[in-house]
Amino acid sequence: MDDPFWSRMGRIGVGILMHGLVVLAWHLWVTLGDVPGYVMPSPWDTVMSLRDDYDWVHNTMVTAGEVFFGYLLAVVVGVGLALLVSWSKLLDAALMPLVVTTNMIPKVALGPIIIVWFSYGFLPNVIIAFSICFLPILVTTVRGLREIEPELIDLVRTLRASRWQVFTKIQFPGALPYILSGMKVAVVLAVAGAIVGEFIASSEGLGYLMLQVQVTLDTAAMFMAVLLITLIGVVLYALVLLLERLFVVKESRVG
Repeated sequence: MDDPFWSRMGRIGVGILMHGLVVLAWHLWVTLGDVPGYVMPSPWDTVMSLRDDYDWVHNTMVTAGEVFFGYLLAVVVGVGLALLVSWSKLLDAALMPLVVTTNMIPKVALGPIIIVWFSYGFLPNVIIAFSICFLPILVTTVRGLREIEPELIDLVRTLRASRWQVFTKIQFPGALPYILSGMKVAVVLAVAGAIVGEFIASSEGLGYLMLQVQVTLDTAAMFMAVLLITLIGVVLYALVLLLERLFVVKESRVG
């Protein structure tokens, strides 16, 4: 039988190799194709843009904060609302159509209104990130809570289990894979939401920085900002994978 540790290390190694090949192809294309730096900078020039006075640390931390807080708010509200909807058919009929309808509103169009309400700065970008990544968490959590076998729930209720015990012992553990799947999708949307907010109106953050360096055609700095934005998303996605490994995989092994 294959060793799970070495199997996992092999997958990580393949992933690192593929990223390295992409960087190599990027370097060869720019070098051999004699591509102008303002069109496509080399990987080295992109990294060297970190020496420029763009306050990289501060702008990265601002964007990371918007992403993480918007995402965390979406998880808390999404899972909490899914719990209420799963407990009450009346709330399900009243809230779910409304949630779906409001989420059909393009967030780019909603952005200026949010800024009018909350002014410029950190908070409106958190709200935009939340509004974009909230729905996948809600929908997948509701589905997970409903996928539990009714016979199993009926069985524990015959044993005089309370509604809270049914939720904590049966429904929530069974819905965890669905919740984490929605959280994975929401990572990408949270990052996009924060950047959309910074594009609309902001005075700090990596999205704001990209708009500033675009004027001077500092493409290397633009690419570096994109890489840092991607890194924020990768870190958040890795945290979700860690939660999945700690709870879902561990639980399946125990079972």
